Amino acid sequence: MSQSYIQPYLFFGGHCEEALDFYKSAIGAEVQMLMRYSDSPDPMPPSMLPAGYESKVMHASFKIGSTVLMASDGCGGEESKGFRGFSLSLALATEAETDLAFNALAVGGEVTMPLAKTFWSPRFGMLQDKFGMGWMITVGPQA
Repeated sequence: MSQSYIQPYLFFGGHCEEALDFYKSAIGAEVQMLMRYSDSPDPMPPSMLPAGYESKVMHASFKIGSTVLMASDGCGGEESKGFRGFSLSLALATEAETDLAFNALAVGGEVTMPLAKTFWSPRFGMLQDKFGMGWMITVGPQA
């Protein structure tokens, strides 16, 4: 297991491309690959996709900092009911970068803990973005 790692795979219930565009502008995410259902070399079984999903995102990978995440629109099932039970933690080098990322991700979302000084960081806050993704934003440990 020495080569093992965990890579988040996020389902956006039909809003993947919109979410990727939002993360690009809000926190500088870089889309590395994007494939639509219509681009698949093997067609999906007809009963698996809702009507109109042909142009939706079957699979994408994107990078935030040095972390690569994967994403999809899903197939219109349970994965479209929002994110539960976890948050993404984004550690930034400075308070200014932390403020910018927090404020950008909060647009259209809900702040659950405003940015403030904590015993572990000069800036920490939590929010749920407009796609329902939970975020914990902090100034990371200084190297």
